[in-house]
Amino acid sequence: MHLYSTLRSPYGRIVRIVVEEKGLINKINFTEVTTRGDKNPFYKINPSGRVPVLILPNGVIIEDSKLIAWYLDNLEGKPTLHKNLEIKRLEAIARSMLDGTSLWWREYLYRTDQERSDTIIRHERARALRLADVFENQVEKPVLSGDINIAQIVLACVLHGRDHANPEDFPWREGRPKLSAWVNKIGQRTSILKTIPPK
Repeated sequence: MHLYSTLRSPYGRIVRIVVEEKGLINKINFTEVTTRGDKNPFYKINPSGRVPVLILPNGVIIEDSKLIAWYLDNLEGKPTLHKNLEIKRLEAIARSMLDGTSLWWREYLYRTDQERSDTIIRHERARALRLADVFENQVEKPVLSGDINIAQIVLACVLHGRDHANPEDFPWREGRPKLSAWVNKIGQRTSILKTIPPK
């Protein structure tokens, strides 16, 4: 199998962490790609230009981190990351936070001051801080404090190792000591350390 992603994509990082956690590192080749440019050769692999993408041995292309993570977790018939509804419920909340912050941060990464949408930034910032409050109240409960699972992985990819991309006005650690401690702790896992996005 062959995995394509950028090193900075939090969605690609989710899958790369799953590869590490499931012990699949020797079964999946990884290629770093870029996702922009009119004549980007990656578009011949995945016409949408999105990452991550997993190509199966039979040539089938799977796009979308949620689907790829589920597939890899079930690859050998022993799923460990998607065990129950509560895990999937918290994963969905973490993905809402990831989608919103990614949209918000792209305003900073790819637009000039004059092009940025203050409406989008305010809306997504408020959403992210509300969800940070949700997780402040969840991180000591079994799903987020127990064995590694997909909800933990997605939340880690929202908050860990992205300081270089975070706008300065996202003070998610302020007033959230439990969430801050949780991020610090999960940041010590080998899979998280090995996938920290470059600055």
